[in-house]
Amino acid sequence: MSTHDLYAIPSELSTWDVEAAGAARFTWEYDEGRDRMLSLYQKGKDKQWDSAKRIDWDLEVDPYDVLGVPDRTLAIYGSPLWERMDDRQRADVRLHNASWQFSQFLHGEQGAMICSARIVESVPDLDSKFYAATQTMDEARHAETYARFLQEKVGLAYPINPHLKALLDNTLSDSRWDMPYLGMQVLIEGLALAAFGVMRDITTKPLPKQILAYVMQDEARHVAFGRMALRDHYAQLGEAELREREDFVIEGCYLMRDRLRGRETWETLGLNKAEVAEAMECVDRSEYLRIFRSLLFSRIVPCVKDIGLWSPRLQQAYADMGVLEMAGQDLDRLMRQDEDIAERLDAERFAAEEAERHAEVAETVALGGTEAPRP
Repeated sequence: MSTHDLYAIPSELSTWDVEAAGAARFTWEYDEGRDRMLSLYQKGKDKQWDSAKRIDWDLEVDPYDVLGVPDRTLAIYGSPLWERMDDRQRADVRLHNASWQFSQFLHGEQGAMICSARIVESVPDLDSKFYAATQTMDEARHAETYARFLQEKVGLAYPINPHLKALLDNTLSDSRWDMPYLGMQVLIEGLALAAFGVMRDITTKPLPKQILAYVMQDEARHVAFGRMALRDHYAQLGEAELREREDFVIEGCYLMRDRLRGRETWETLGLNKAEVAEAMECVDRSEYLRIFRSLLFSRIVPCVKDIGLWSPRLQQAYADMGVLEMAGQDLDRLMRQDEDIAERLDAERFAAEEAERHAEVAETVALGGTEAPRP
């Protein structure tokens, strides 16, 4: 089945062409490289995995309860609009919200794959090219995984959100080699990591938990790559150049904040204009979503500070968004935690499978022992 057959609303074109700018850079220095970057590259090679084998695709998923979380996580829960809905309409709300979330993850991963390839092409340092090449493969695997999840388990998809699309357009059309790092590794990947983390920690369903945990294990390295490269580069830039990057970050963060409102889901559910407006008011007032949005900046704000973009006006922008306190988050600790959770999940899964195999062997032996002896 074509993905276009799954879209809840029509997608624009079969392809979206972003005009590329900037140079493809070759380097003839093959021997030197930063030790930390080369170590990250080695880890990127060591940690490659196969989505078809590592994820248990036999696990069932209820499209109307994808994450298995309480309805209070829905923006309209408890509102007059929610109370007027019947069970079928409420089930559709759950389906469309989950479909929309995972669809944006999918489109973001394809964007990350293209941005990684752009970094390979444009970054001047060979060690960065090496690592970005491993990331391109990671992002292809993530896009493959989310596409399969939507197609086989959810059965509904959404086109790319206009705000995510605008940020990708700004990121890819800029000729400066560091902008794919800043737009993708810091903003889009940073927000995605935090969203994945919240959903990974609250879901009670094993298949989405596996997918989110394993993708996050890769993404933690990607954000570390962006921090490392940009921190070195921005330490050499003048005030005017840093201000241009800060402008990009501020605009990008507002785009990411507005993307989270998901207006198109409510417009697709058969609500009239007044009901869509009522739903959007619930989205903007929801205490759960306020906390969720704040948590989504837990990876972006400290990363922006770490790479050296931390002027008073940038801090004020974060204060206006209500996320300035996230600057104190320990990124290294969060990323170690992402690695540990994925490895622990693997250990638990393989231990359970080993126990099942031992039980099967014991049962077979026991059955063999009860057979009557042959004459």
